Amino acid sequence: MDTELAANWAHFVGAFVDGAVTVGLTQVVVSPGSRSTPLAVLLAAHAGIRVWMHVDERSAGYFALGMAKARGEPVALLCSSGTAAANYLPAIVEAHYGEVPLIVLTADRPHELRDVGAPQAIDQLGLYGRYAKWFVDMAPAEDTSAALRYARTVAERAVTLAAIAPAGAVHLNFPFREPLVPVLSSDIFGGGRRRRAGATPSLFGTYPGVRRLSADALGQLAGALASAQRGLVVVGPIRQDGLAEAVVALAERLGWPVLADPLSSLRNGEHDLQNVIDGYDASLRDATTRMRLQPDLVLRIGPLPISKALANALDAWQGACQVVVDGSERVRDPGRTADAHVFAEPTTLVRELTAAVAGRPVGEWLKTWQSVNRIVELVITRLFDGEVRLSEGGVFRQLRQVLADATILYVGNSMPVRDLDTFFGRSRTRLRTMANRGANGIDGVVSSALGAASTGPVVLVVGDLSFYHDLNGLLPAKLYSISVTVVVVNNNGGGIFSFLPQATMVDDFEALFGTPLGLDYERMVTGYGGHFQRIEEAAAFDQAVRSAQRRGGLNVIEVMSQRTLNRELHRQLWKAVEEDLAAHWKRVPACGLQ
Repeated sequence: MDTELAANWAHFVGAFVDGAVTVGLTQVVVSPGSRSTPLAVLLAAHAGIRVWMHVDERSAGYFALGMAKARGEPVALLCSSGTAAANYLPAIVEAHYGEVPLIVLTADRPHELRDVGAPQAIDQLGLYGRYAKWFVDMAPAEDTSAALRYARTVAERAVTLAAIAPAGAVHLNFPFREPLVPVLSSDIFGGGRRRRAGATPSLFGTYPGVRRLSADALGQLAGALASAQRGLVVVGPIRQDGLAEAVVALAERLGWPVLADPLSSLRNGEHDLQNVIDGYDASLRDATTRMRLQPDLVLRIGPLPISKALANALDAWQGACQVVVDGSERVRDPGRTADAHVFAEPTTLVRELTAAVAGRPVGEWLKTWQSVNRIVELVITRLFDGEVRLSEGGVFRQLRQVLADATILYVGNSMPVRDLDTFFGRSRTRLRTMANRGANGIDGVVSSALGAASTGPVVLVVGDLSFYHDLNGLLPAKLYSISVTVVVVNNNGGGIFSFLPQATMVDDFEALFGTPLGLDYERMVTGYGGHFQRIEEAAAFDQAVRSAQRRGGLNVIEVMSQRTLNRELHRQLWKAVEEDLAAHWKRVPACGLQ
């Protein structure tokens, strides 16, 4: 009887695994456990699956998330029952808001052992709530044609749904009875396929449709763009194949500037960068500039950009018509400034708009934005001229010079992503910039970067608190010889809080917000088999990064900094930009903008 049950598990789970592979699943991150044995064994046995072991479920969730972001396809997670499954929640929340496709497979006690005090049994039904796009409590296994088709079609549907916009996590819960070790056989995979002549072996397949506007709606939007004299394209943290080229083509046709978030695909690459504006966070803090550059129409694509100054400007430009484009039906408009929400696949829509509007010559509107952007660039160049002690902003200025084509630059939240926005600038290098900006947390950043590094070269820039928070994320570098360069900006605490009112209004600021740890990370890094280097001088940083990339493996470069110095650097930038813009506007009459 036990052998028969194990055979049932094998064929049932085999049909599930084979179905997932059929529609494109190739990578699975597994955390060890007993109850998940049937899935772990069958996933490892399938020739189409690469299994990555990660013993810490919270880190494993983010490792899979980073891998899915870098690969642009669903990645699966597998864990045992109980609190192991609960540790996936932070990564699933990030996947939900960041639109990253994950397949979450949790093992569970069988129905008769639920809610009766069985060990390692919690209520896993709907465990992730609204953060899972789809949940299925899988049926018990049967070795029948109907049961095998059920297992296969659920797998195919799960992988497909995870990838369809808005991408996200699907959760499948498997109640396994003992014995848990499956009996393998030569026909273990392939069960549940339809056998009709000429039929595809997949019942679902990954064939997501493209959401498009009707001809009338497209014509109305194109007409609004054509009639606008002072238009802006704002691109948030969104990456799609062909989007950068499509956006710059539309901007060139209209003679509009493109305000591009650093996590978009617009600031870096071989496409035309002349319409791309990257210094708006500094320039739009100036009230005069914000007033002089008020548009009459804003076409915003994707989520809201990182820059708070831009968000404030969009709120202040109440006379401008603002249109938000999103490939899903989500409303991402926290300031409620949008006059219209357009639910259409962005790249396709932008190409259709380009074909629908007539070209116009470059006018004073675009030239003025370009002039303002050059002022910001010159101020930043002056700030770093002759820098001796490496600043937090200087990290990004130097990385801009040393990163090679096809590198993924992964950045932590709080200050690193804002320093990226302010100081990195535009580059012809074909870089991919990434961050966990779905929920904007500092947790799991190291694991996410390691997951991305499983696909190719990655440089991670992260703060010391975020690095400490996810030290377990370094483990895959040791287990799988993954090469990654981690730049830890160590300002001994939470740097972002120094920019907030708490810094001057709270007596116990250091204890409550600064939270200095005073940790020596060298021993921790070498414990994971990594190479560690601590630097303070700007001249040593370039060589440290180049050496790390040549060396391969896990490399951690700790840059010693002070929170107050980075705060002052930003304030110096804002003050200098304000002064240079004031001189600029004295030379340029208001009527100069046509």
